[in-house]
Amino acid sequence: MGTTLTDTGLETLDPRVDYHSLNAQLNLYDADGKIQFDADREAARQYFLQHVNQNTVFFHSLREKLDYLVEEGYYEQEVLDQYDFEFIKSAFKRAYAAKYRFSTFLGAYKYYTSYTLKTFDGKRYLERFEDRVAMVALALARGDRDQVYDIIDETISGRFQPATPTFLNAGKKQRGELVSCFLLRIEDNMESISRAINSSLQLSKRGGGVALNLTNLREQGAPIKKIENQSSGVIPVMKLLEDSFSYANQLGARQGAGAVYLNAHHPDIMRFLDTKRENADEKIRIKTLSLGVVIPDITFHLAKSNETMYLFSPYDVERVYGVPFSDISVTEKYEEMVADKRIKKTKINARQFFQTIAEIQFESGYPYIVYEDTVNKANPIAGRISMSNLCSEILQVSEPSTYNADLSYDHIGKDISCNLGSLNIAKTMDSPDFGKTVGTAIRALTAVSETSDIRSVPSIENGNRLSHAIGLGQMNLHGYLGRERIHYGSEEALDFTNMYFYTVLFHALTESNKLAIEKGSAFHNFENSDYASGTFFEKYIEKEWVPQTERVTQLFKNIHIPTQEDWRELAASVMEHGIYNQNLQAVPPTGSISYINHSTSSIHPIVSKIEIRKEGKIGRVYYPAPYMTNDNLDYYKDAYEIGPEAIIDTYAVATQHVDQGLSLTLFYPDTVTTRDVNRNYIYAWRKGIKTLYYMRIRQQALEGTEIEGCVSCML
Repeated sequence: MGTTLTDTGLETLDPRVDYHSLNAQLNLYDADGKIQFDADREAARQYFLQHVNQNTVFFHSLREKLDYLVEEGYYEQEVLDQYDFEFIKSAFKRAYAAKYRFSTFLGAYKYYTSYTLKTFDGKRYLERFEDRVAMVALALARGDRDQVYDIIDETISGRFQPATPTFLNAGKKQRGELVSCFLLRIEDNMESISRAINSSLQLSKRGGGVALNLTNLREQGAPIKKIENQSSGVIPVMKLLEDSFSYANQLGARQGAGAVYLNAHHPDIMRFLDTKRENADEKIRIKTLSLGVVIPDITFHLAKSNETMYLFSPYDVERVYGVPFSDISVTEKYEEMVADKRIKKTKINARQFFQTIAEIQFESGYPYIVYEDTVNKANPIAGRISMSNLCSEILQVSEPSTYNADLSYDHIGKDISCNLGSLNIAKTMDSPDFGKTVGTAIRALTAVSETSDIRSVPSIENGNRLSHAIGLGQMNLHGYLGRERIHYGSEEALDFTNMYFYTVLFHALTESNKLAIEKGSAFHNFENSDYASGTFFEKYIEKEWVPQTERVTQLFKNIHIPTQEDWRELAASVMEHGIYNQNLQAVPPTGSISYINHSTSSIHPIVSKIEIRKEGKIGRVYYPAPYMTNDNLDYYKDAYEIGPEAIIDTYAVATQHVDQGLSLTLFYPDTVTTRDVNRNYIYAWRKGIKTLYYMRIRQQALEGTEIEGCVSCML
């Protein structure tokens, strides 16, 4: 027997107990046929005793620790210089006073392998979880002492969790950006294509995933300088981008990650989809780049009527209308463009188009889908949304840039960055002050936007500066419903989801309005938004939003649900003073942050009661669904059992209160057909869903092979 120093002092260590073996007992029932949850909790404890404590650098005092970390280039001196040492000491003391403990082995393992500060050789730990929380708070609060305490309280309690880039990097000297991912337009000229490739390299180098819109590029065979059949279309650009992301491997930690979006009515659309076929020719096959398709309403109407679907040359569309193809509403202009002889067009079968999408999804999980008209009808901001991001939840307007011959900017447009973090729904419902929890998260994410330095891509920097856009996400919906013994997708679950997102929206807007008042400014072009006109608030003022079930009424008994009068007062203040953040909410597919926060991912149902993950050198690791016990297992049906329609219904009630998107994955049994998949495309469209992310089939999960998730928003 030996001893080692832990958080609480000297404890006995039994070297015969292996934390990996203890964790594996989650996959084995005990003698009474029960899941061994205690074994996993013991695994987390033994992980500290056997590994973490043995490999953590010891300091005699906080002063000694901070001096060392600054002098050796681990921490940013500028962050600490905003406060006197006594306050810094009180901040760390506040974090440690919470006596934080990881609820699961995987949570602890994820934190120490992926987030905590390590020595430069990667062999020893320099931070505990509490240290990371304190440094993130000190960095994001930017000298505001009350804000430091608020961020510490919300994070250490598990109510708010910054996204991976923020939680990983804030306060560190050697770091990437705090931003999760980026969106870039590409215009139909070589200067824009070249600049996009360079920007993708620069952004990948700094740790963010990048999505690009290819809709404006002329198709294969289109003329160049009036000479016919010269353009190679979008696929060579896709190949260049794929190679660029593979090259920018972020210090060897992971490869750069990219996605490309194309409108369904682009002439290259079928070739675009074919790049993901398993038997595609290597000359066109796209292995690592993610694909998304932007589908307008007209496409569904054409398929319903079994009509021909016309594809329009972006080169001609821009010549005729004077704006890029992505800035045109295909639904509105469809018949007009079909009749216009100046626009070259080809045609395909609309139903075959959807059949092809379903086939490609069966093979690869791609493409993502953006319901273009649904997105733009719901968009409260002036301008057009024409694409999404690597995880399909960011939906913001963009503006094109123009370039000189030397690739310098003639006009700096407006591209998009994703400043993300998520609330734990269960812990937020338990908060002593629901509004303060939401407000603190809004301010923390605003700090991410304001402190991000993306000068390497001026269009991203400009968009971020003008919009202050953020994306407050949510996670642990199924965990909360299970804890409260409510079935996912049930009437009570939908009622709760509706009222929760409704209440979050009110407090998010309230806080952004306070920021606008404090700073004396709103986001750029606020005066042309639905917020300024007041039309955004009409649906909340004209009808009363209250729980429809007694169970949900009880869940909100200690939380004030905004009334019509509350909305009238907020609308008046917003119309007078504005809001600071152009965009406020986006629900990403939370991955690693869910594990360290002990949450179910996003607002999806669980994929398994005991999830199996492959984690680097350690191999298989088991993760129990949050709040699940041997007494409430019936409330933890997995996504494959629950089925796509209940998931779509859940996302639909949340979507009506989210200004951007929600990353929605559909889960199917191995008996699913392409007809089933197509039916759900239509069902989601009719329910007002804005985007669809991956498709997953149970057979893949049983084999332990998961489709790779969004490396920026998830991990």
